[in-house]
Amino acid sequence: MTTPTLTHRDYTIAWICALPFERAAAKSVLDETHNPLSQPSTDENNYELGSMSGKNVVIACLPYGVYGTTSATSVVTQMRPTFPSLRFGLMVGIGGGVPNRSADILLGDVVVSVPNETSGGVVQYDYGKTCLEGSLQRTGSLNKPPQILLTALSRMACDTMLPSSQTGRFPSDCLQIIRTNQKHFARPANDWLFHSTYDHQSSSEGCSSCDKNQLVQRAPRANDEPRIHYGLIASGNQLMKDARTRDAIARELNVLCFEMEAAGIMDQLPCLVIRGICDYCDSHKSNEWQKYAALTAAAYSKALLSIVPLVRGNVAQDQGIS
Repeated sequence: MTTPTLTHRDYTIAWICALPFERAAAKSVLDETHNPLSQPSTDENNYELGSMSGKNVVIACLPYGVYGTTSATSVVTQMRPTFPSLRFGLMVGIGGGVPNRSADILLGDVVVSVPNETSGGVVQYDYGKTCLEGSLQRTGSLNKPPQILLTALSRMACDTMLPSSQTGRFPSDCLQIIRTNQKHFARPANDWLFHSTYDHQSSSEGCSSCDKNQLVQRAPRANDEPRIHYGLIASGNQLMKDARTRDAIARELNVLCFEMEAAGIMDQLPCLVIRGICDYCDSHKSNEWQKYAALTAAAYSKALLSIVPLVRGNVAQDQGIS
């Protein structure tokens, strides 16, 4: 449903994605779509405007084919003056999962960035000083998500957490969104995790030629419903496609997911990162799960926004913006 045109100051939440199908997933979970607004010549972004759970959202996607932290920084830098009432952002899309014994991460699951005692939730793993023998000393840290989102996460985790686990069930309204959008974001059949020492055996993307005896044996789940994992996310300008490197960095930093944009926006706009897992960051990486993972991330993001409190009055006025 389309509503009349609002003003730039009516939009309080930025939803940022990197890929066109992530934008399509975001658009599919809007309750309403809004008419476009004019923007200054200095803002080269292209926006999707709408609302969900009573909150006005502006969706922005990175330029086609131009990914990474620098591109993400540029998008947010241009967005903020155009929409002066933005309270926080959500970086929503796909990421590569890190399988480990403590977190049973499967394709289609969602990883949410949460801070710990040493990190704000996102770690820029490829930034720092090169030291003796080529080792990397990571420097600096990124901002943590805003408190209003962290308190909403506490409620979400409380409502959905599995017993004795840091893993959450998907809320029923999220599952309904996934079922409704199966035509365009269908769940693939094969979730194959190979041992980290076994490399992809073909120049083609599929794993039909790979030795299935090299698959990691994992306990089956009772159903195909995705689950939510809370922890650190590794962000950088490199596409992670090597299981040995993945495991080495994950052991050092205790991360659950790798992605390529969040480090560019965490210090530009108070933000939470939400990633649907579409591969395992190894040589068997393929695009098969991308659309479904984008939808699970979008569905979770909408459920989270539904429990974020509405703010009275005009945010821009409250902050002294005229």
